[in-house]
Amino acid sequence: MGLCLCPVCRKLNVTSNSHCRRCFSQLSSRNYASIQQSWALLVTATILLVVANIYPITLLTNRGVVTNDTIFSGISHLVKTGMFPIAIIVFTASILVPWLKIIGLATYLTAISFNLPISKRKLMVGFHIIEWIGRWSMLDLFVISLTVALVNMGQLLDAKPAPAATAFALVILLTQVAAKVLDTRLLWDRLENTDDTN
Repeated sequence: MGLCLCPVCRKLNVTSNSHCRRCFSQLSSRNYASIQQSWALLVTATILLVVANIYPITLLTNRGVVTNDTIFSGISHLVKTGMFPIAIIVFTASILVPWLKIIGLATYLTAISFNLPISKRKLMVGFHIIEWIGRWSMLDLFVISLTVALVNMGQLLDAKPAPAATAFALVILLTQVAAKVLDTRLLWDRLENTDDTN
């Protein structure tokens, strides 16, 4: 339609104008800085996810004996005790979903930044999968809080979230923000310019 929104005063302007007619701010129809912002958030989230997998995520006190559990040791403990459905939920929410989301976002950012020859159909399917995965990102923290609430009902057991829980929550937050700040119109512009019919 040839219109763009002023990022400062929110006035609609004609895209041929270089500055807003109301507040004289510089106009741009695309947010090219969103790529760098999204990369920075994604790299930070990746580092924090490694930290969340190395350090303990739960702290369990049983009759005075304190036990630290990382994500992997917690899953293996659930498997050893025969709680396979919960182990699958924790594995999916703690390891599979965050890594899939990071890999998917990195693929999108790489496709935009370096003009990767990925077909339009694959990118669209991947985009919808990332959106769907984002809805389940907080499942692991929900499982931890539920477990802590159930365990703390007894007198001899005490369970608390450990430092890795904070890192994991930040991973979820940063990946959500990385997906939100990315101007996806840059990707569709690239696809239209390359005449991708696959």
